Amino acid sequence: MTTPTLRPESGFATLVALLMVCMLTLVGLAALETSDDEVTLASNNWQEMRAFYAAEAGLELATAEMQVIYDSTGAPPTVLPNYVDSLNDCILSCNTTDDGPAVQRNLTSGNLAGLHALVKSFTVRAVGVSLIDNAKVLVSQQFETALVPIFQFAVFYDNDLEIAPGPSMTLAGRVHTNGDLWLQSNNSLKINSYVSAAGDIRHGRKGGGGTGNGDVLVKDVGGNYVSMKEGGGWLESTDAHWYDSSVTRWGDRVQDAAHGQTRLNVPLNGADEDPHKLIERGNGNTDSYEHRATLKIKDGDAYQWVGGIWTNITSELQTKGIMSTTPDKFWDGREGCYVDVTELDIGLLYQRGYDPDNGVIYFADQTTDYPALRITNANKLGDPLTIASENPIYMLGDFNSQNKKPASIMADAVTFLSPNWDDTKGKLSKNNRIATQTTVNACILTGNTETTASNYNGGFENLPRFLETWSNKKFTWTGSMVNLWLSTQADGAWNGTYYSPPIRDWSYDTDLDDPNNMPPEAPAVRVFQLTGWKQEYIHPES
Repeated sequence: MTTPTLRPESGFATLVALLMVCMLTLVGLAALETSDDEVTLASNNWQEMRAFYAAEAGLELATAEMQVIYDSTGAPPTVLPNYVDSLNDCILSCNTTDDGPAVQRNLTSGNLAGLHALVKSFTVRAVGVSLIDNAKVLVSQQFETALVPIFQFAVFYDNDLEIAPGPSMTLAGRVHTNGDLWLQSNNSLKINSYVSAAGDIRHGRKGGGGTGNGDVLVKDVGGNYVSMKEGGGWLESTDAHWYDSSVTRWGDRVQDAAHGQTRLNVPLNGADEDPHKLIERGNGNTDSYEHRATLKIKDGDAYQWVGGIWTNITSELQTKGIMSTTPDKFWDGREGCYVDVTELDIGLLYQRGYDPDNGVIYFADQTTDYPALRITNANKLGDPLTIASENPIYMLGDFNSQNKKPASIMADAVTFLSPNWDDTKGKLSKNNRIATQTTVNACILTGNTETTASNYNGGFENLPRFLETWSNKKFTWTGSMVNLWLSTQADGAWNGTYYSPPIRDWSYDTDLDDPNNMPPEAPAVRVFQLTGWKQEYIHPES
């Protein structure tokens, strides 16, 4: 019997099979190793992410704490936020450092770009460390608070702003409201700078009254006036496409809450955030302009700050004809009452050497039914001047019209009387009170009344109040117009029975773009900005 012979191919096949088994085993082992590595990597990434979010939370916490302290005290905290805490299986440590003294500079971002401000900067650094695998993340950001003089706005409102002029009007300068903005006109309304509202931007009137069909135009980033008109209606914030369409039309020059615009607040001490505190008496009120004045008139007596002491100068001012007090001096047709007037002759105040050292005068009177301060002979100021009053102020004649100085008037309400005003005709029909052309160069900070469903408050065009027939007469004003409160004393409703409006030749004073041209003790709004963010490192440690 013959023994079979093995062919070489059979041994080769066995060898190949063994090699394939080995290769598959190696591949399997490699896959298991890779899978294990991926699980480890994924775990590391997850712990790094935990540490990152913990560090980010630290930045937000420190920044928010700084903002709350600024809002409640008006100053940076005496102890900067520094703490260690646990969060989401991580240890969080945070450190805040002061980047140096506040500096004057122009803002470069947002719709406040170009405004000058006093800027204070801080750096916040936060480290998050995972308790699972010690993954560590360090992030940092730069935070700044900027004080922006409020008089850099042509128009600034703390409550709803309504602009509805009859004649054509052009507003030069920035317009902002912390409430809603209502725009309309009977002819044409043009705004040539940034327009912002912390609420909504609407067309028409907030309350009762008709809607003007005149055009409303705002300059775009290219310097062209672009209308709010859209087909047969108007582009406004109630439209579903408002955000995209507004950005397309005006770029970043028209912004409301939909664009992230927030309130711009005047810093006040304590929890009470009513800006009316600025003009109220200083007793228990650290925000009062009484504390900033070096000449004050309270309840009929005048005091001058001399050598660190308040000196009573009442008899001197009265004897020299600088100050006088007359009850029921004239009738105010809007308020429907007689005005008890303390009159202050500004020209004589300077001539006789009683002007305030720092340029700030404060007035308050609670001794009569309807007390008010009336400013006379003020067409030429000796120095920059601020007059603040918790009562209404009446301006008689031109103000600061010759050799213009930085000046501001702050009061519960401000009424302008032309040089032709006659005290004896206040209660007669308005046709007996014919105004003459008047020029005012001043920043005005004042109050208005609330528009209701049945009564318009007069809008921005009537924020400066009038009591005469101004038909075809110019009221020329240059400055900044600010409304921060509802008037608490001069709260009579606006209507057209007691006056006729002037030709409004109004403009923003571009001299206010220079911080050296601000009136004495000009108020500011505080802006908080994040100016930089950086992730320093990620360092996992297994």
